[in-house]
Amino acid sequence: MLSQGLETLPIVGESAVAEVLDWGPLLDVLETAMVDFSSGNVAQPVRQIVQVPGHDAILAAMPAIGSEAMAVKIVTLYHDNAGTGVPTHQGVIMVLDKQNGSPLALLDGRLITEMRTAAGSAAAARKLAVAAPEVVTILGNGVQARAHAEALAVVRDWSELRLWARNAERGQALAEEIGAVWFADAEAAVREADIVACTTAAKEPIVHGGWLKPGSFVTAVGWNTPDGRELDTAAMANTVIVESVDAAHDQAGNIRGSGCEIFAEIGEVYSGIKTVPDGATVIFDSVGIAIMDAVTAQLTYDLWRAET
Repeated sequence: MLSQGLETLPIVGESAVAEVLDWGPLLDVLETAMVDFSSGNVAQPVRQIVQVPGHDAILAAMPAIGSEAMAVKIVTLYHDNAGTGVPTHQGVIMVLDKQNGSPLALLDGRLITEMRTAAGSAAAARKLAVAAPEVVTILGNGVQARAHAEALAVVRDWSELRLWARNAERGQALAEEIGAVWFADAEAAVREADIVACTTAAKEPIVHGGWLKPGSFVTAVGWNTPDGRELDTAAMANTVIVESVDAAHDQAGNIRGSGCEIFAEIGEVYSGIKTVPDGATVIFDSVGIAIMDAVTAQLTYDLWRAET
């Protein structure tokens, strides 16, 4: 078997990723990856994080080896980039041949990270949210708020889409863009919602348990240090599901701050090992794990190769 030399290594940019990566196939590969992870068929460490001196920023490394993919992502998160022309998240993903270790391609990681995060929430909602939600609420005004509106629309139809954000100007603009009703008050936006997507960089809770509709599905993907929180302790007293117990205990501020019990990993729910009680209010606390990037990058690479 020939190895891939770096002189001819393909580089797949963001525009190429956007051309081939669709929500439907992505949801399916992520669900399979989560089952593999919770079944012990994935090798990966907890995300390695280094603070960037002098900046509100991190550098993170995320290698993973699954049954169908081997890759490593290098990603930066610069919070001060918000509202500028430079993305807050930037990264690259190296896809490797699992059989001989050769590099196959270097992919732009920004859009892959964006889509795999929102697709992870949508796949969980497909399994756990009510079939016909009346109200869906998104909290936040950034990339993930927009991506969650797109991804959730793939798995559910709703009667009303709401949006709240701490920055009212940006929030109102995004609400108009995605066809949402703008709410100036977070509590009013959350009450009676069947699905709530928290996509902020909040360090203090923006959602309180007393606001949540019984039986609702809440996904929390916003992250700002292992001690930052979007949900208060009362919210975290519901049925909590994570991607990885180890990663959640290490990096999920909602869980670390509340000391809540974790009901299951989402892979255990997909496989049927764990069953969420009927009518339970579900909190899907997502920090994102490396195998999600690996399988998304492999899917993207395979689709790109098929078209070139």
